[in-house]
Amino acid sequence: MTETNMNANNTAQLSQQRSFVRRKTAELLYDNSAAKSYAENLALIDLSSITRIGFRGANAQSHIESVQLSVPSKPNFMVQSADAALMTLRLSDNEYWLLDTSTTSKDTLEDIALLTVPEHCYHLYCQNSHAWFVLTGNAIEQVMAKVCGVDLRIEAFPMQAIVQTSLARVNAIIVRHEVNNIPVFSILSDSASAEYLWDALLDAMGEFNGQAVGIEALY
Repeated sequence: MTETNMNANNTAQLSQQRSFVRRKTAELLYDNSAAKSYAENLALIDLSSITRIGFRGANAQSHIESVQLSVPSKPNFMVQSADAALMTLRLSDNEYWLLDTSTTSKDTLEDIALLTVPEHCYHLYCQNSHAWFVLTGNAIEQVMAKVCGVDLRIEAFPMQAIVQTSLARVNAIIVRHEVNNIPVFSILSDSASAEYLWDALLDAMGEFNGQAVGIEALY
């Protein structure tokens, strides 16, 4: 495939940003004050339509650093850009994902995706392969204890840590971070299982009075 065709594929991928649980989110709580209150206590938000790109290969790190983004020093950690708008996940020695945690950096990531990659660096199409959910608020650890066998308490799973594990019997990438001073788990999982996982998380949240809300509740 030529570089021109690859860039065209990248553009097409990013232009198809969509939710994988659209049918499930028709009844989201959009009342802003109430939604923000849930976000602080316990809320589930679908960020699947927000931009994310990935790279893999021996030269993936140098490619990301060439656009003035930092990378984690070891796998299973993330770092944020200086303005906290982008999050760089290191999933293995040579695999990196870039996520628009601000929801406002779509153009930046699209520009990076269109750059010519060096030899031994390859695009990953995580925009389509994985859904992106965010579990927010003070009760997130209690909820995850019901659906995940890994200890995700802050003492064992610190800020900016990543774990790749089974969540409600679905393979998932879990990242601990904050958005506007609210503790969150970003959850990235196979898009084919998105509706199942969405329902499983909502079921686990019921005991703690959680609610699915719109993106505006967090931003």
